[in-house]
Amino acid sequence: MTILVTGAAGFIGMHVADRLLAAGSAVVGIDNMNDYYAVSLKRDRIAALSEKHGKLFTFLELDFADMDALQAALADQTIESIVHLGAQAGVRYSLINPHAYVRSNLAGHVNMLELARERRVRHLVYASSSSVYGGNDSLPFRVEDRADHPVSLYAATKRADELMSETYAHLFRIPMTGLRFFTVYGPWGRPDMAMWIFTSKILHGEPIPVFNHGRMQRDFTYIDDIVSGILGCLASPPPDDGSPKAGGSRAPHRLYNIGNNRPEELMHLIAVLEDACGRKAEVDFQPMQPGDVHATFADIGAIADDIGFAPTMGIEQGVPRFVSWYRAYHSA
Repeated sequence: MTILVTGAAGFIGMHVADRLLAAGSAVVGIDNMNDYYAVSLKRDRIAALSEKHGKLFTFLELDFADMDALQAALADQTIESIVHLGAQAGVRYSLINPHAYVRSNLAGHVNMLELARERRVRHLVYASSSSVYGGNDSLPFRVEDRADHPVSLYAATKRADELMSETYAHLFRIPMTGLRFFTVYGPWGRPDMAMWIFTSKILHGEPIPVFNHGRMQRDFTYIDDIVSGILGCLASPPPDDGSPKAGGSRAPHRLYNIGNNRPEELMHLIAVLEDACGRKAEVDFQPMQPGDVHATFADIGAIADDIGFAPTMGIEQGVPRFVSWYRAYHSA
């Protein structure tokens, strides 16, 4: 059984590939290794997977927004299922380089839908985002909530991915599950996210930028919990039985929130980081940034009912694990 994982050099993709490989599945990972953040970190992730799993893991460096390159690279591969995690990430960067999001998140997503249609895969699980809820002030966010007022281009592309997936599920009966991720963190995380930025600056004695003067909440979700949810979904494709699914579709297409179901005050996160780092933070309070939202809070009732998803890691346990990995990675 070979599973295609896009964004395999990314944070979540690397961990998903690792868990699949550890369970004995062959994984073909693809990534374009772009320089949105340090390519060295992406190469280290791939090296760790290759060293640990050997020939069970195949890595292809390519851009899935290039359909010809994608088809040529996978011509000899038999793909059973797809976990599509590759995308141009980042809310603020979408204000600077919108075309990167159009290419990767729109054209690239259509390419993956076409690949799933051509190969008649068992299941396509793809990454959406909690950003699709935009300025929704009704908490917790529910998959039944309207999501048609995005406040960033990144969010708009992720919502568009959901709508295109619904169309393909309806027309071609491809089983698909879209996952709206809520602030994922943990070892091998992303340098553009708050957990990494804050840790780095605390350890170096530099001020940390805290937006909206600290009046923000995030549903921080530990990577191990996220991977368990992704693989639980992958093993349980939505049935093509005409019944309404999570998110409202009657096609074989589901939408789930996947988060910790426990929003944390940003200042509490900083206090936990201070304890883990053994140093006090110098806080630089700043106004709200364009494209940001004040709070995220996942209603995970649907994914809990359907696949038994139950996150177990709070930030009091998860943050020290990230800080320990961060120290070890940078000392090495």
